[in-house]
Amino acid sequence: MDLFAQPPPVAEKALSVTQLLRRMRNLLEEEIGEVWVEGEVSNLKKQASGHWYFSLKDGGAQVQCVMFGARKRPGAEALADGAKMRVLAEASVYEARGQLQIIVLQAVLAGAGDLQARFEELKRKLLDEGLFDAAHKRPIPAFPTVIGIVTSATGAALQDILNVLTRRAPWVQPVLLPVRVQGRGAEVEIAQAIEQLGQPAAFGYPRCDVLIVGRGGGSIEDLWNFNEEVVARAIAACPIPIISAVGHEIDFTIADFVADLRAPTPSAAAELAVADGAELLTRLGQLRRRLDRLVSERLMRARLAVAAVSRGILQRDGARLLREPTLRLDSGRAQLAQACRLALEAMAVRLGADRARHHSHHPARVLERRREYLSNLTRRMERAPMVVLDHRLERLVRLRGLVRALGPESAFQRGFSITHGADGKVVRSASALHAGDLLRTRFGDGVATSRVVG
Repeated sequence: MDLFAQPPPVAEKALSVTQLLRRMRNLLEEEIGEVWVEGEVSNLKKQASGHWYFSLKDGGAQVQCVMFGARKRPGAEALADGAKMRVLAEASVYEARGQLQIIVLQAVLAGAGDLQARFEELKRKLLDEGLFDAAHKRPIPAFPTVIGIVTSATGAALQDILNVLTRRAPWVQPVLLPVRVQGRGAEVEIAQAIEQLGQPAAFGYPRCDVLIVGRGGGSIEDLWNFNEEVVARAIAACPIPIISAVGHEIDFTIADFVADLRAPTPSAAAELAVADGAELLTRLGQLRRRLDRLVSERLMRARLAVAAVSRGILQRDGARLLREPTLRLDSGRAQLAQACRLALEAMAVRLGADRARHHSHHPARVLERRREYLSNLTRRMERAPMVVLDHRLERLVRLRGLVRALGPESAFQRGFSITHGADGKVVRSASALHAGDLLRTRFGDGVATSRVVG
């Protein structure tokens, strides 16, 4: 070590610790931005404020993490000590401690896969917006006559739907709007088909009572078009009830959660959409037989009642039987007439009061009263300055009299005078005068100059 070496020059202005850390934070936030980070969760702490703190580590390092408002962040429910997570975060510096940290925006299980992560993210987003709420679900009509079908024209799903409709409800008219149900861009075709069937007059389609949207089974990649947001929003916005029929019974898509009804398969969707014609015929036969029996029993009771009355008082004296109802009818008629008359009189009184109130509140009367009030204000405003001036003039006269009575003018009039020396000061004593001093004496009618001679 060279003890005689010159020390490095001192910087003219050093950074404060806060300035240094702020530069570091800005550099991290601008250069790194939002990144996905994968690691194991440890030391998870859930604060009462809703902010969660934890560490994310791997075999060689760890980083402090904070998730603000964690309960509202996607994937927060999966956070747990020991869980392997992928988090979308912003790199930053906590200035108060000089500590590197990342601010977590969302999290997914590292083993869930990208598609599953996208599925869960969109599911949570639409759930928070209320698209899955039961209150938004529309009932499926019991007896539809026109059913719209959005699916592939060459798929087995279409044949399954048509077979069920033909077997159960041959009177139903199916309306097919063929679309691609797999591959890039198929979700746009599906959403457009739903929108067009939802506005049949604008696109020249028959008015459908219910729509069936779906396809046959497949992998999650094959069914993924029904997990796209554009399809979910088209289903939610459609004014016609929609049955979702995507894949098999174990397959669930975003479209299933948004639709008004989920069917496990396309065949099941057709069965849920229409009633079984054979069962309806059987039910109608049962109802007809039951109705015939009820009508027959009612007619039989009515005949027995008429026969009993014919054998009783009606046969002996029908006029006596009608005497009491006639009296009640006459009494009711008189009461009704009196009630009507009293009601009309009360309405006439209210009408008169309303007419008088209307007359007093008529715009012409209101304007007349406002003009009179304005005239009074004008007269008062015109008189007010004169009254104030009179009061001020009277006070001025009084003050002038006081000034004249108490001021020097009154003393001059009584024969007094004031003598000033050469310096302008009032001469208060003869001992202050010297021979040769020039004096100015003020009288009531003028000023005289004199000189002291002895």
